[in-house]
Amino acid sequence: MGSLAWKAVGDWVSQIFSWVSLLIVVRLLSPQDFGLVAMAMVLLPYLRCVGDFGILRVIVSFPDLSEDQMAQLNTVSLLVGITCFGFAVALAHPIALFFRTPRLAMVLVGACSALIPWGLRAVSEGLLNKEIRFRLLSIFDAVNAIVAAAVTLAMAYFGFGYWALVMGNIAGLALRTALVVTARPHRFAIPRISAIREPLKFGWHVAVSLVAMNSYQTLDNVTVGRTLGQTALGFYGMAWTLANVPLEKITSLVTTVVPSYLAQVQKNPPELRRYVRNLTEAMSLITFPATVGLGLVARELIPVALGHKWDSAVVPLQILSIYAAVRSIVALLPKVLTAIGNPRFVMWSDLLAVVVMPSAFYVGSHWGTAGVALGWVAAYPLVALPLYWRTFTSIGMKTGEYIGALRPAINGTLVMAGVVLVLKSLMPLTLPLTVRLVIEIAAGAFAYTGAVLLFHRERVKAFLQLAKSFKRKRRSS
Repeated sequence: MGSLAWKAVGDWVSQIFSWVSLLIVVRLLSPQDFGLVAMAMVLLPYLRCVGDFGILRVIVSFPDLSEDQMAQLNTVSLLVGITCFGFAVALAHPIALFFRTPRLAMVLVGACSALIPWGLRAVSEGLLNKEIRFRLLSIFDAVNAIVAAAVTLAMAYFGFGYWALVMGNIAGLALRTALVVTARPHRFAIPRISAIREPLKFGWHVAVSLVAMNSYQTLDNVTVGRTLGQTALGFYGMAWTLANVPLEKITSLVTTVVPSYLAQVQKNPPELRRYVRNLTEAMSLITFPATVGLGLVARELIPVALGHKWDSAVVPLQILSIYAAVRSIVALLPKVLTAIGNPRFVMWSDLLAVVVMPSAFYVGSHWGTAGVALGWVAAYPLVALPLYWRTFTSIGMKTGEYIGALRPAINGTLVMAGVVLVLKSLMPLTLPLTVRLVIEIAAGAFAYTGAVLLFHRERVKAFLQLAKSFKRKRRSS
């Protein structure tokens, strides 16, 4: 558990550095630059999910893999990564034609070159996760964030425009891959399907699920870029980025850290229920006030932090903050199902979302970027409900038990929202935006903390005791 704390701390430190960098970069680049890169990123998530063929998750979930099997999987992952990059090169020009943006082709090829190191690191990173070496991984993540931010800032400052966003990400990922492979090297071997059939089948389900998930999570960008244009996509993409900022490191913990612990209790339903209950309560306490609060102060935050040229991102940000709050707790469910050996259901659930979500985006696009954002709020519950049903029936969790875990965060967030909205109506419009923003954030934080302490003091004490136990374990280790 000490490693888990290290991972959390490292993730948040790197995230703060990335936020500061982003606030500077948005003032150096234009919405059109961000829109172009958002178009290039439409293809990358699909191919990145296929790039390691779910092998990282396989290494964590299969405790009895031999060294030779892992060597074969290492070769498969690298070959798939190289193949995916070739596929990206072949599709670059047609995608540029689809978006009616010729310069997109080279940007897409540059962005997708990251697929090769992505495939190279799968087995090594899977082993580091399996061995619970999250302290080391947190250091690598911090190095990745710092290098990516530094390269992006330097290139943006010297006038490289949208290439700054592309090359910064590639530089950080390449260095992180080198560090991971050096820390936990593993040999390669010629793949023999008969020897790795079961792991590949599991990995296939995981890969298809990830491709489907990234499909519905990027098709909103496709819809905006195709129907509303590059500039609108820049505004929408910025709103999406800001709405999901509070979630990035939380979902990173869920994606990379939690599966390693769930795999150890995959046949113990009471322990699985305890993990789901405690993690849901912890995530909601952190993400609900952050996401909902971001939406509440969006009208002041955007012009103060990014400048008035980004004002068109305000309304989609306000809407997407609601979706982000829901997504923060749903993200755990697929990991639980995968850990207990049911990636096939997760795959079909994500494939259902590929049908449901794009339809909502297209209908919503008739009302601009705000309509596309509303598509998330309206349709995402239809995607989440099957995951809740299967998870609860698989581990024997009661709905009331789960809602009880959410109650502290819900109560605190409702009080916070009420206080901030009242303040907005009472403060004079002549008050400077920066002052309004500071007052709203301070009052919201005070209201949320006070409400949680007032109505749920026992739960706060339990979390503090848990944190102290982690600290004692780290000292004794």
